[in-house]
Formats: sequence, structure tokens, C-alpha cells
Amino acid sequence: MIEELNDIALFIFDLDGVIYRGDVLINHSNLIVKILRNKGIDVVFNTNNSTATRDMYVKKLKNFGIQTMREDIYTSAYITAQKLSKIKPNSNIFIVGEIGLKLELEAQGHNVFTDNSLSDEIDFVVVGLDRHLTYEKVSIAQKCILNYGAKFYATNSDATLPTKQGILPGAGVMVKAVEIATGHKPLDIFGKPQITGIELILEKYDTSPDKAVFVGDRLNTDIVAGNRAQLKTILVLTGVTNEEMLKNISGELSTPDIVINTLSEIFIHKKL
Repeated sequence: MIEELNDIALFIFDLDGVIYRGDVLINHSNLIVKILRNKGIDVVFNTNNSTATRDMYVKKLKNFGIQTMREDIYTSAYITAQKLSKIKPNSNIFIVGEIGLKLELEAQGHNVFTDNSLSDEIDFVVVGLDRHLTYEKVSIAQKCILNYGAKFYATNSDATLPTKQGILPGAGVMVKAVEIATGHKPLDIFGKPQITGIELILEKYDTSPDKAVFVGDRLNTDIVAGNRAQLKTILVLTGVTNEEMLKNISGELSTPDIVINTLSEIFIHKKL
């Protein structure tokens, strides 16, 4: 295992449960990022959380002592906005989601709606994490999809969200609500375990998969995505996954290459 990370040029980190939990930094993760960068290794972040913009994440990471640019942050909201722009630029989109999703879509030229004023002109319904989910939002999404033929997409389908208060419901709860109300599954879910974000990152950094590693805390999203993209995968046990869950892993895609308790073990057990 000591030699496994010697040739790595790019680290992709999940955020929630890896770098921080809510507003609490996890185990000096800021120092780990700094050490990697000092070694000339590129560090970027790929999160399924769609509630904040990339600029908001830059500010949050800065408060933790991690200097980064918004171009190095890939949220499921940003990835969704990128992909929908290729399907139909400047589209009308109704969202079940929060400010991060709204602003990232608008930044790509889309018209975003949160009410039923233009239900018959909506091109896409996009569902992400929405901590203010209401019956009305689900009913509008239902109307847009069933009555007017809007296409249904989702940022991600995480069942849970790790916070400093503990595990809370994730975006998958909202996605499932619209799915049940309409009888339609999303045409695509852009966040992990899909590899859309990883592909964008590898392309930007002109890095081959064998030179990159994905570090995450979820087997069914982070590790599956990393394995699908043929990266090395590291599971850190500071978020959703615990040692008991590791005993019940099913399939190679859910199996990480390396398991560590904290990020510092990257250096304790391996030489970079």
C-alpha cells in the first residue's frame, strides 16, 4: 500500500463527511489539503450537495483555512447546469431546490422558476436537496411533468446528509417524492455515483484516471463513482460509512482500494 499513491497527480475530495461536517472541520483536513498542494498535487472538490454555489463553497473553505478557486469546486448543481445547457441552452426550469441550484442554473443562462406562473412553458424540472420542501412544490413539479411534458432531472439521489447535528434526509427524499407523484424516474441524475463530474475534472486537468484518486465517505456514491471512472478510491470513515458497513459491501464497484480512519492516514500509511 505504501507505493499505491506515489504517482498520483490529482486528488478529488468529497466535502460533507470528508473535509467537514456541517460547520465543523474534520481532523485537520485543511492541513492535509495544504500538504498535498505543497507536493505539487492538484486538489479539487466534488460534492453532491446542491444547496450552495461554488462561490459560497470557496468562502466556506476559506473559513476553514483552505484556499481554493470556484473552478476547483464541482457541485452537483454546477454539473447539472453544465449538462442541461448542452441539452437545451437558455431553457425554462422549475426547481425543487435551494439557492445554490438556482444561481448555478441562472449563471448558465437558464430561466429558473419556483412557482407555477409558467407551468406550461417549463422545459425541465430539476430536483435537488430542498430543506424547505412543501406540498406545493411537489404539486407544481407534478403538473409540469404530467400536464405539460417537462423533462425530469435530478442533481443527486443521496438518501442522507451528514451534518454536525447528525444524519439528516438528503436530496434522494425530494427526488423520490416527485418520482412517486409523477410515476416517472429522472431521465438522468448528474451527481455521484454518475461520473459526469469526474469526467469534467479529468478533462480540465488533462489527467488520466490512473493518475487520480477519489476520496469520499460514501460507498454507494463516492466509491462507486471513483471506481466507475477507473480512479483509485479511498474511503475515509469520518462521514456516513462505518466499519460495520464495510462488512456488508456487495460488488467490486462499492469496494474501495484503500480504507482510512482519518485523512492524516494518507501520510501515515503511504508515502507520496
